[in-house]
Amino acid sequence: MRPAGGRGASALLTLMLAACTGQPAPGPVETGDLLIQNARLVDLSGETASIREGASLLVRAGDIVAIGESTARFDAPEVLDAQGRTVTPGLADMHVHVWDEAELGAYLSYGVTTIRNLSGMPFHLSLQREVETGERPGPRLLTSGPILNSAGPNAQVNHKIVEEAEAARAAVDWQAEAGFTRIKVYSNLRREAYEAILAAAAEHGMRVTGHTPEGLRGPGVPLTQPFAIAFEDVLDDGFETIEHVESIVWHGLRDRHDEDAARELGRRIAAAGVPVTPTRVAHHNLLRMAESDGARAQREEMALLNPFVQGMEQGVMAFWASQPSAPLAANDAFQARVTKIFQEEGVVLVAGSDAGIFINVPGLSLIDELALLVEAGLTPYEALQAATWNAALAVGEADEHGCMAEGCAADLVIYACDPLIDIACAGDLTGVVRAGQWLPEERLLALRAAAVDEQDIARTQANLFAGLEAQGTPPPGLPDN
Repeated sequence: MRPAGGRGASALLTLMLAACTGQPAPGPVETGDLLIQNARLVDLSGETASIREGASLLVRAGDIVAIGESTARFDAPEVLDAQGRTVTPGLADMHVHVWDEAELGAYLSYGVTTIRNLSGMPFHLSLQREVETGERPGPRLLTSGPILNSAGPNAQVNHKIVEEAEAARAAVDWQAEAGFTRIKVYSNLRREAYEAILAAAAEHGMRVTGHTPEGLRGPGVPLTQPFAIAFEDVLDDGFETIEHVESIVWHGLRDRHDEDAARELGRRIAAAGVPVTPTRVAHHNLLRMAESDGARAQREEMALLNPFVQGMEQGVMAFWASQPSAPLAANDAFQARVTKIFQEEGVVLVAGSDAGIFINVPGLSLIDELALLVEAGLTPYEALQAATWNAALAVGEADEHGCMAEGCAADLVIYACDPLIDIACAGDLTGVVRAGQWLPEERLLALRAAAVDEQDIARTQANLFAGLEAQGTPPPGLPDN
């Protein structure tokens, strides 16, 4: 039988002992759902890494609620010993193309906890809700609506083609009503249509991102004639990000390999405060196809790429496999140089891979992009920052995502080695925390396997055709599978 007043006596004894030793009485135990102990926590929000060794991190309801030393009075039903391993915020791939639900697990399996899909269809909004409510495992999904473009050399079958202001405004109105929150614009857009898109997006509070519109491409553009819409005219239009260093070289530098002009352009982009998504891996994979005579498309990891899309892109793959590699290598080297020049001039770079098309494998391609950013001259820290803190800054979420502090989302990656020393370690995970849920390595590998086993060509086709019907675009011919 407990003596009367036992709890009070115990508390009194604790206070008396604390008074005798001169030490303050320990505070109450803070509780959560998941406790990570003995972790090397890396914050990527500053000019250099802020690292806490031997730290404890407490997660509750999907958020980081406390960070302390190893002696911190934290408790949770699930306790993980990180064994001194490096922990960073989860990675964000800021340029992907999702065609089917099966692909989501592939991203998570490589530590990608946020993706920004830039070719939206109605099914993406359903996936977004399912991920948010925990019905479906996957990275946090941000999505644009369908790509808005005008007829021309860069028009593709899934684009919503708009030529005049009235049609452009109607397209934006439809996307807003459907529930999309960002617009993706593309290269061929005519000035009248583009300006109507900007006005309508502003009225709906929608963000604008994508390729910088060039207008109608006439003879001699860009070598002897200027673009109908100058690159500089777009810089003050409030883009969330501008996509592809390859496209910036074409439009902003008029396809000239001029480092001095690139540096001046970088200064103007930085002054405008517009982040850039280099997507180095997207162009680099063209070179890899040419150098390997197409063998790059046969590697084992291609099983993670949607088979319907692979069927649709057989002709594109064959084309690039047949191209001479020397011109592509020269372009690729200059684009790497421009990426570093932009970083030196203060442009905020965010990491994106263009995964989901061509031979750009979901999840793995972001790890490849980080390596290419380092190859271009960024430090491993700067490359990781582009995939975490910078990404959150670009979408206005730096108080919740890409951060390592109390109040930040519990989207985390635990690495087997140190990616701040060797960026290849970004692909060597021991686990991921997604929305506060611990996913050990075996679970990540199971998600990766399911991304192959649960592919469904008929479902992907239905997603695409339903999206085209909703936006009023005729469907393409079926792929030859």
